[in-house]
Amino acid sequence: MSVKVKIVNDPVYGFIRFPEKELMQIIDHPWFQRLRRIKQMGMAHLVYPGAMHTRFAHSLGACHLAGKAMDELRAKGIEISKSEYLAARIAALMHDIGHGPFSHSLEHSLVGGISHETLTRLIMKRMNEEMNGMLDEAIQVFDSSYHAQYLHQLVSSQLDVDRMDYLNRDSFYTGVSEGVIGYDRILQMLTVRDNQLMVEEKGVHSVEKFIIARRLMYWQVYLHKTVLSSELLLINILKRAKELVQEGNSLFATPALSYFLHKNLTEEEFISDPKHIEEFCKLDDSDVVCAIKIWQESDDKILSELCKMLILRKLYKVLLSSESLASILKSKKQAIIDERGIDNKFIDYYVFGGVTSNSTYNVVDDFIKIETKSGGVKNITEVDNSLVNQALARAVHKNYICYVQ
Repeated sequence: MSVKVKIVNDPVYGFIRFPEKELMQIIDHPWFQRLRRIKQMGMAHLVYPGAMHTRFAHSLGACHLAGKAMDELRAKGIEISKSEYLAARIAALMHDIGHGPFSHSLEHSLVGGISHETLTRLIMKRMNEEMNGMLDEAIQVFDSSYHAQYLHQLVSSQLDVDRMDYLNRDSFYTGVSEGVIGYDRILQMLTVRDNQLMVEEKGVHSVEKFIIARRLMYWQVYLHKTVLSSELLLINILKRAKELVQEGNSLFATPALSYFLHKNLTEEEFISDPKHIEEFCKLDDSDVVCAIKIWQESDDKILSELCKMLILRKLYKVLLSSESLASILKSKKQAIIDERGIDNKFIDYYVFGGVTSNSTYNVVDDFIKIETKSGGVKNITEVDNSLVNQALARAVHKNYICYVQ
């Protein structure tokens, strides 16, 4: 009996195949289909108009790369059973299912201090119950409890299929060529030794390019000052809406959005009551966009003004510096209070500061291992003439001030 193979025409990789019925069962699930309505890059489309791709497409891409990686490992004689192959593909497919509206932009706004990884784990467990244990092995791969540690590293590490796909995909849709990586070369250079995923020495330059591309994409795209401005504006809009609702004011919102505007849930509450996950999985970008369009006409001056700023793309102005901006922030606040007559307790909606940072490569934990030609193993920073040195690996911090024009 022939097996029906699902083929997707992906603009990044061409035709990609999903022959496993289990994968299609997950892809067709409403909670996974929700990812079609969540932008991969949050508010980056306000700077790069082509960046309208979704978490759904990224998840399919990560799953595809996981399969290609394991095909290469099998070709080198590394034994990966059929169930392990499927489990790793599922883990890669579902690794972002816990993302909420606008991906990272609102990660800690609607559901407090709960990370998308925690939400992913909870969603996978709920779907596993529904699917009679089909995800048992995939959950173990995802949370690093499976004995074949290299499968988890393939899905989540400093050189994983998640990062390979989003660098390739995000550079494709933004048009920023600095993010293009030789993913196919990296996949062909992967190997396993002592249950650890590593790269053959002849692939070291492709890995160096991968790390440098990630750094460039962060400062040129992900932490671009206008992207930062729009995402902080979005966070402030939701913060103000929550304040108003929890003070007893009535605001338009879809049922799912209203549910989270009224609550400040802890991780323990999410775990203990399955209703919270069910409501979360009804949320996507459209709930937030619809509300913001309506809130432009809110009686609350702060909420109305912030929403109009976002809809009309009249965003916060941003100052970025490696030096302290404390004195400038103080004078900006006073100037806006004097100019607009704003109550001091609301000034942080109009001018505020913070720190943004990017760590290109973590030299302490989970480092990328290189299998040398002599049979040894080195951290990539220890390879002769490596471009990935301690200076490049050091986190870069920048202070910022956002203020209304």
